[in-house]
Amino acid sequence: MAARKTSPALKAFGSEVTRLREDAAVIRTELAKRMAVSRSYISQVETGHTRCRRDFAQRLDQALSTGNTITDLWDEFLQSATYPKTFADYPRAEASASLLRMYGETFVVGLLQTEEYARVLLQSQLALEGRLKRQQILKRNPPPRLIVVLAEVVLARDVGGPEVMHGQCRHLLEASHWENVALQIAPTAYYRGVSGAFSIATQPTGEELLNQEMSTGGITSSEPGDILHCVSAFADLQARSLSVNNSRDFIRKAMDRWTM
Repeated sequence: MAARKTSPALKAFGSEVTRLREDAAVIRTELAKRMAVSRSYISQVETGHTRCRRDFAQRLDQALSTGNTITDLWDEFLQSATYPKTFADYPRAEASASLLRMYGETFVVGLLQTEEYARVLLQSQLALEGRLKRQQILKRNPPPRLIVVLAEVVLARDVGGPEVMHGQCRHLLEASHWENVALQIAPTAYYRGVSGAFSIATQPTGEELLNQEMSTGGITSSEPGDILHCVSAFADLQARSLSVNNSRDFIRKAMDRWTM
């Protein structure tokens, strides 16, 4: 993958974050632990290879006890700054991918959500329209290969009530029969290396981009170590999940439980 170029604004912001972290005598690994993110993401922010969100800057202030310093720097340098042109953000990578591997730990993955299910989770009509638009990639010619593993608890978690859940299960069952989709259910268990939902988008060129979900938003990485970790974790999830046919039986039973 080509090296990413940094914009002056991103580089200036990252340099200040580095200075403040070093002034606080905190190494990147420790800061990553405090922030519940990967060390590589901290590195990307500090080197100017990614544009973090404002709420992430606020969390940096909290983690480093810097008051509002980093948040003010974000307002100064990054409020109107964009990602470097060479930085492939995940939605774009997803749209052009030939292979998508997704693990849903808490909710159904976005590409397979029904409109009713997504409406409960999203906070605005604009966000809902954006999610439905993303789903159109499954109808392109040729469509990407989509491999999904869902934690079994996803189908037991009430999102919007029995009617919405019944419809969502029915949609998953239908999607599981699409030629380009493989859907498996992962029994509740400990899976080494898995600590949250994630997606891996693989391009026709073989390039890959990883997106790890957090309650405050997604974190994107193209670091080989991060991707290798999640590829390995996904392989373990697949190997220990129900087969495609048995997963369909599981979904049918879940759909029956949500019948009003």
